Amino acid sequence: MRAFQALIARDLRLSTRIGGEALTLVLFFVMIGVIVPFAVGPDKVQLARLAPGIIWIAAFLSMLLGLDRLFRNDDEDGSLLLFRHAAIPLEAIIAAKVIAHWLLTALPLIVATPILAILLAMDFTGWWQTVLSLLLGTPALVGFGALGAAVTVSLRRGGLIAPVLILPLCIPVLIFGVSAIGGDSSGPPMLFLAAISLVVAAFAPFTAALALRANGD
Repeated sequence: MRAFQALIARDLRLSTRIGGEALTLVLFFVMIGVIVPFAVGPDKVQLARLAPGIIWIAAFLSMLLGLDRLFRNDDEDGSLLLFRHAAIPLEAIIAAKVIAHWLLTALPLIVATPILAILLAMDFTGWWQTVLSLLLGTPALVGFGALGAAVTVSLRRGGLIAPVLILPLCIPVLIFGVSAIGGDSSGPPMLFLAAISLVVAAFAPFTAALALRANGD
């Protein structure tokens, strides 16, 4: 358990040392919320109606910005090769990296949702349902992202290919995420989001580990 926690802390420290990644994601996330009202118009009713879809699309696109660095830096400095021969299973290492990636990419966006809620004229209920849906749905997006990053880690243009690979997998998450806002917080869309994230969280470390081993052979 200590090794698992140390891996999470390692990725958090490395990201902090590099600096700016979380801020870049948040700025991109907020910029979408700033630009859309100019394109759609100042109608608050229409903005509030479109807000769930805008926020989910902004979150998805923002999280894609940091996807390429999930395994690539470790592959370039040789850490990934050491991880494959470590005492702790590779699946556990990937699970730790996925958790750290969620903390560095998804959590800052969720914290920044009040800004978009104000820009898009959302009420408190809509904002709270948005936060809940992102908490339930973003683990699935991170899990799918880990799979895409693992498959393309050895490719020179992997950062461009991975989003294309995971887009079909992420579409159901986006659909249920948007559908969960504006209805019952305990309704079917929220339950489907939670179920998808649980399944992806359970299988993503194993599928990503299989992809990394295949790339290393």
